[in-house]
Amino acid sequence: MAERGDYLIRDGAIVSVDPTIGDLARGSVLVRDGVIVDVGESVDDVEGQDAEVIDASAMLVMPGLIDSHHHMWSALGRNFLSEGFEYYPAKWATSAAYEPVDFYNSILLGLVECVRAGITTVHNWSHNTRTPAHADAELSAHRDGLVRARYSYGHRDLQPDEEALEFTDIDRVATTWFGADRPLEGLVHLGVNLRGPDAGLEPVFHREMDAARSRSLPVSIHASQGPTTRISGPDFDARGYLGPSMLLCHYLPATAEDRAAMARTATPLSWAMHSELRLGEAGDPRTALLAMVDAGVAVSLSTDATSLGPVDLFAAMHVAWSLGIPWAQTDSADFAALTFRQCIEMATINGARALGLGDVTGSITPGKRADLILIRRHDVNVAPVVDLEATIVRSVTPANVDTVLVDGRVLKRGGDLVAVDVDEVVRNAETSALAVRTRAGGRLAPRREMP
Repeated sequence: MAERGDYLIRDGAIVSVDPTIGDLARGSVLVRDGVIVDVGESVDDVEGQDAEVIDASAMLVMPGLIDSHHHMWSALGRNFLSEGFEYYPAKWATSAAYEPVDFYNSILLGLVECVRAGITTVHNWSHNTRTPAHADAELSAHRDGLVRARYSYGHRDLQPDEEALEFTDIDRVATTWFGADRPLEGLVHLGVNLRGPDAGLEPVFHREMDAARSRSLPVSIHASQGPTTRISGPDFDARGYLGPSMLLCHYLPATAEDRAAMARTATPLSWAMHSELRLGEAGDPRTALLAMVDAGVAVSLSTDATSLGPVDLFAAMHVAWSLGIPWAQTDSADFAALTFRQCIEMATINGARALGLGDVTGSITPGKRADLILIRRHDVNVAPVVDLEATIVRSVTPANVDTVLVDGRVLKRGGDLVAVDVDEVVRNAETSALAVRTRAGGRLAPRREMP
């Protein structure tokens, strides 16, 4: 277990994502007991004299990235795909073959990869929660992984449409893992993910919504990546579903009325950049993204599943910025181009707000928890740095992330993951991947693979 420390992160170039503080060409951040105490061009050395000094003079310092939609149970299955046997066939063929230990190994692999990539908060969208033991295995991995998270308990994969999500075990999990004893130390909070009208039966969805709302649980649902949707923003608004505790993902075919309802109610959107490009069938995802931003919807970025895109929100920012331009003679022609700052906000503070954590993380603000990353500014693919925000969006990759703090704990330092045995995590994931594929047997496609 990594311990929290007191740190003075000194003389870094700071991108705070706090509009009051702004960007600092040179500044320091003081962290005490997991809290950001001070940030500025000159942090009082007397105040931080007993803190460990982290020399950030060769670093960019920014808030940790936030992944608002990640199906972590299938992290170890990222390469189950083959030509003509892509995400959905691979998922459907293997989802029932995961044992609880495989869930533990997959979640821990995903969390370790998040830390490597500078992601300090992740939304574990568990849409294959097969048994209570599987849920406990996931939460055990969260306990050991030390990453801030929302755990959204959901249905099992391929659950019959007419079968509603059973909340009995959700109540058990709420008491066991999120009750008075708080084995997760408040680092993880509980939500539910529901199939929604685009992936299930509408009457079942409404029953599930009633159950979730009666428990005051935040809800997440997938909306369509195709050309049509059964989700109506005005109808959801009239039912009282929309608001900060309802997270929609994808929603490419949303209309102007849908977007207006989301903006009016501060309903966030999770945008899986690579997934929208691969699976989006509703026309140009560029237009859908720019339309959401133009309407005032708070858009956050996400991984979706590792078989659809990399665990790399730097790449997501770069792709969003590269595609986020209006094209003449298209529906996007009148929209404004995305800025570097908007892309960074999508990967940080917007993700925090999407998960109900806007007062906890997402910016370098005194009083927030110390979820911070330090990026080497003299690496060959980053230097020479001129504009801080342009550098982060266009040049940085996970390989440049030198140091990661989550809740005041150092989980990565000098480019090395220091809170886990990475080799053991990888070995266990490989063992589980082989076991899952063996159990799945003939349901898998022929493969060209390592012996």
